[in-house]
Amino acid sequence: MTTNGRVSFWWEQLGHPSPRPPLPGPREADVCIVGAGFTGLWTAYYLKKASPDARVVVLEQRFAGFGASGRNGGWCVNSITGGRERYLATHGRTAVVAFQQAMNDTVDEVIAVAAAEGIEADIVKGGEFTVARTPAQVARMRAFHASESLWPHSGIELLGADEANDRIAIDGALGATWQPHCARLHPAKLARGLAAVVESLGVTIHEDTTVTAIGPGTVHTDRGIVRAPAIVRATEGFTANLPAEHRTWLPMNSSMIVTEPLPAAVWAQIGWDGAQTLGDYAHVYMYAQRTADDRIAFGGRGVPYRYGSRVDTDGVTQERTIEALTGLLRSFFPAAAGAAVDHAWAGVLGVPRDWTATVGFDHATGVGWAGGYVGTGVATTNLAGRTLTDLVLGRDSDLTALPWVGRRVRRWEPEPLRWLGVQAIYAAYRAADRQERGGRPTTAPVAKVADLISGH
Repeated sequence: MTTNGRVSFWWEQLGHPSPRPPLPGPREADVCIVGAGFTGLWTAYYLKKASPDARVVVLEQRFAGFGASGRNGGWCVNSITGGRERYLATHGRTAVVAFQQAMNDTVDEVIAVAAAEGIEADIVKGGEFTVARTPAQVARMRAFHASESLWPHSGIELLGADEANDRIAIDGALGATWQPHCARLHPAKLARGLAAVVESLGVTIHEDTTVTAIGPGTVHTDRGIVRAPAIVRATEGFTANLPAEHRTWLPMNSSMIVTEPLPAAVWAQIGWDGAQTLGDYAHVYMYAQRTADDRIAFGGRGVPYRYGSRVDTDGVTQERTIEALTGLLRSFFPAAAGAAVDHAWAGVLGVPRDWTATVGFDHATGVGWAGGYVGTGVATTNLAGRTLTDLVLGRDSDLTALPWVGRRVRRWEPEPLRWLGVQAIYAAYRAADRQERGGRPTTAPVAKVADLISGH
């Protein structure tokens, strides 16, 4: 029987962590970080490395790694959230090249820190493999390859059907791309290990502590007020729970399933022996990895959004989403059609109105933020943590000059417009995928309309 929820398979596999003590009452700190996911933990890590005497306190509503950091697909990838094109007009090509190089380097930084700190998180840098299974997807794939090839150090390869199937045997594959700047990992192991490391450096993590408001110099919680000259909001998909930030980022749902371990005979048919992460060129795209214990972890959008920006409590996803993901997995890998689905779960990720991540620090108020990763946060959180460290400490650096720093966008529309808009967008993307699976050779116009509505 499939386990549904319990935060995620990743945490169920490890065992849920023993709770850390909540905030015992009012206290003071030099830096207060709200949220003990990857953004908050990486920020705490680099702050303590740069300023060992700083009093750094992290507040977490549930437990460290409870949110997207412990539920994601385990892709540590170099993607610039929202794409490079947004920054070309405003900052120029040189700045965008620097941003992309910083993201390339960030993948290696995560790997290096995990190794240096003894964090065993099943990390293997196998690259990103993205498959095309319809003629329209092939057209998008070729356009993407041509665009990527214009940028330095992309390392992207275009693979024909035979080459693609030699690497991963996906039913119906017409071609694929591969790029080297991506590592597969176990996200809960990374979150657990990183939390232990920052505690060893002297950071205090208070769990079971709900933050209700953030203001200049003060963080209000259900257990007391923390006063600090520097505050970092690292709440990502749960940002909408703060009344003042309810429309800042939309909490988008993503769901995953994971199979039982597959036998060697099945892997012999599938291949996939290079630890590549796997995606596709559909509009409602999937993402997957071969886990270290030989399962397939397979994700997709599911029900994209809950009315009123509501977020889940324990990762339960809808039965129809489990069925849809299971069907898609089996269509990709007929050899695994008989495999049981051991676990299904869901989580939320933060989506800004222009689908582009941001990091910043307001020196007038002493409040910083980072997030809106739209699913690319495993690596981007590390870059955010290093950048926030420089911003909080008042250091000008190459990181603080990157074009995503200080970026602000308009808020999402109020309800019911927000809910109606998201439903319409994903209905259009699904319709486009259906048309393209039916033989349409070019991108369906309805997908372009959805892009326009979404601001993507």
